[in-house]
Amino acid sequence: MANTEPLADFTTRLVDVEGVGKTVHVAGSGPAVVLMPEMPGISPDVIRLARWIRDAGFTVYLPSLFGTDGAFPTVADGEKVLRRACVSAEFRAFAGGGTSPVTTWLRGLARMALRECGGPGVGAIGLCFTGNFALTMTLEPAVIAPVVNHPSLPLDDPAGLEIGDEDAAMVRERVERDGLKVLAYRFDNDRWCTGRRFAAYRALLGDAFDGRVLPGETANPEPPPFFRDFVGGPHSVVTAHLVDRPGHPTLRARDEILAFLAERLGRDPGNATTS
Repeated sequence: MANTEPLADFTTRLVDVEGVGKTVHVAGSGPAVVLMPEMPGISPDVIRLARWIRDAGFTVYLPSLFGTDGAFPTVADGEKVLRRACVSAEFRAFAGGGTSPVTTWLRGLARMALRECGGPGVGAIGLCFTGNFALTMTLEPAVIAPVVNHPSLPLDDPAGLEIGDEDAAMVRERVERDGLKVLAYRFDNDRWCTGRRFAAYRALLGDAFDGRVLPGETANPEPPPFFRDFVGGPHSVVTAHLVDRPGHPTLRARDEILAFLAERLGRDPGNATTS
C-alpha cells in the first residue's frame, strides 16, 4: 500500500474566512461540493472519493482540517492526530460540547464556493469525525445537499449529536422551511456510529433524515492500518471500508451519494455515476 497519494491534479489554495486561513484542495467544474476529511486526515481514500465527485461533474473543495494531506498514517500517528483534535478549540469531540466552532469557517467556505461556482447551492459531505459538520453547515443557506457519513461525534455518547440546542433548533427549522433532505450512511455494527445515533438524527429531523444502513460484513476486510487496528471494525462506508467492485453495496452507496448531489444541485443524473 502506498504511503501517500499525490494531489497534483488539485489546485491548492489558502482560503481565508474572517481572518482564519486554511488549506483547501480544489478540482473540477460545475456546482460546488465541500468534502470534509475523516479522521485522521485527507487519506488517499478520501482523495479517491473527491475525484469521483469531481468526475461526476462537480467542483470539489477538500479542506485540510487535521493530519497530513495525502498520507495513510501509521496507527500511532493517527492516534496523535485524534488526540490533538479532541483538545483543539475548533472541535467539540465529547458530549455537552455543543457545535464545533470549525463549522463557522466551513460555512464561510460554502458561501465562497457558491460565489465561485454558481448554481442553486452547495453540497456538503462529512465523514466520521466531520460527519455531523455537514448537518450544521445547513445553517448556511448556500448548503442544500448535506450528506452525513458515519458521524462519530460525540465520542463518549453513542446516542448524542455534535450540535448545540440552539443550533439544532435552527437546523430543524431550516430543514422544514426549505424542504431539505439529509442523506446518511453507516454500517449496522459500527461501534463509532450506532443505531442510537441515527435514532437521534431521526428524532431531530423526522422524515427529512434518510439514514441508510449497510451490513457490516460487506465492509472492506483489509482497510489501512489506522482503521484496521484503531477503529477496529466496519466504519467508513465510502472511503476506507469501500469495496471498489461493480454491484458492491458500498459502491452503490457512493453512486447514491453522487445521484443525491446531482438531484439537489441541478446536474444531469446520468452523469452522477462512475464506473
